[in-house]
Amino acid sequence: MTQVPAVHLHRPKVEYFDVGELTNTDPKGFVRTVERYHVEPWGLYMARTADHPEFHYLESWILPAVSLRATVFHYTPAHRRDQDYYIDIGEFAEIEPGRWRSIDHYLDLVVRTGRDVRLLDVDELLAAHAAGYLGPVQAQQAIEVATTAIDGIARHGHDFGSWIEESQGITLTWL
Repeated sequence: MTQVPAVHLHRPKVEYFDVGELTNTDPKGFVRTVERYHVEPWGLYMARTADHPEFHYLESWILPAVSLRATVFHYTPAHRRDQDYYIDIGEFAEIEPGRWRSIDHYLDLVVRTGRDVRLLDVDELLAAHAAGYLGPVQAQQAIEVATTAIDGIARHGHDFGSWIEESQGITLTWL
């Protein structure tokens, strides 16, 4: 019998983005300086350096209408990954003027443009739901958002940018 690895059970990760202060507060409470924010009626763009051993820079678009956060990680040469976008499923909103919040709903997508899209962390979603960290409505919404995105991205040649532009009229720009 194959042994299933233990799931790291945790509450939903909450992150804050303060446009006026040019800061990003991560789920552990670390405040990081942001180089650039850009606000559009349909979302928030953030670009900042990272003090992570595997990547040195990241860019994200928070897209509340589709419950997604799309991130491009700029990996160090020793840690390059075969992916173009890392997409978080969750609840994203401007909670007051110039201050945004993300609440991660566990599921993630990895998009390799022109090739595939993979769904990650289903085990985390199920464990969080079983522990009461995510209610049935939120869990179902996360699954629906993920499946809608997977289907849309696949129908657009596994191209996240093409799907989001054609389905939502959103043109994403990156550094």
